[in-house]
Amino acid sequence: MQQRRVAFIGAGNMTKAIISGLVAEGFPATAIYASNPSGQKLADLREQFGIHTSHSNHEVAEQAEVIVLAVKPQIMQSMTAALCQSQTLNNKLFISIAAGISIARLSIMLGGQSNIVRTMPNTPSAIGKGMTGLFAAPQVSPADREFAGQMLASVGEIVWLQHESQIDGVIAAAGSSPAYFFAFLEAMQQEAEAQGFDHHTARLLVQQAMLGAAEMVCHNPQLEISQLRAQVTSKGGTTAQALACFADHQLANIVAKAMQAAVKRAREMAETF
Repeated sequence: MQQRRVAFIGAGNMTKAIISGLVAEGFPATAIYASNPSGQKLADLREQFGIHTSHSNHEVAEQAEVIVLAVKPQIMQSMTAALCQSQTLNNKLFISIAAGISIARLSIMLGGQSNIVRTMPNTPSAIGKGMTGLFAAPQVSPADREFAGQMLASVGEIVWLQHESQIDGVIAAAGSSPAYFFAFLEAMQQEAEAQGFDHHTARLLVQQAMLGAAEMVCHNPQLEISQLRAQVTSKGGTTAQALACFADHQLANIVAKAMQAAVKRAREMAETF
């Protein structure tokens, strides 16, 4: 992996996940910087990974060749405005992990800088099982694209997008979707408990079933998901009856509407920020 000095502005969970992935891949902790208002978050990162930390965004940005914009979308404007006033940002690569802020908007916020890669990782990145979509501005060099890809690949799988608008689809299909699965598991656990299982057993039953199902999808790429579903479904059996109930209540339509709602909100956020 290319060796560059990287500054994370914002020290939330995703920053921690990416730093953990980088260090695990052998990236030198001495080349990583992070800034954040919270002293405790910085102390945790410093103690766990041995990186440089500061309360000053200007200080870490000044040291870096790559700046990861990892603050909440609603404070991106004020943060970048202060950063632009404090120093020259030329010749730096910017990687955004903020939802809902387009590259064009980020460029304006950054005083006209255009060397920007926009990304959308998800929370399983915290355990190295992430899924990240990336889109690079046309001005981004192949070497900078490669670095951004390597950085996010340290916490899971990546996919490069041909159009920036596809980021919204990544949000719906991967960024937000862990919560969909959690909601499904939660409902299953509640029903298992209603049928007489204790809390621990109910959770074990549903979480292991979900884990096994996910592993079967990953380990059988030659099979469509519909084929895997069919392999579990005996005609006239219990699974067929359960799936028929899902169909009667239009599960596919519910899922589609939920994903469309996520895309709609992402586009609303783009207008807001």
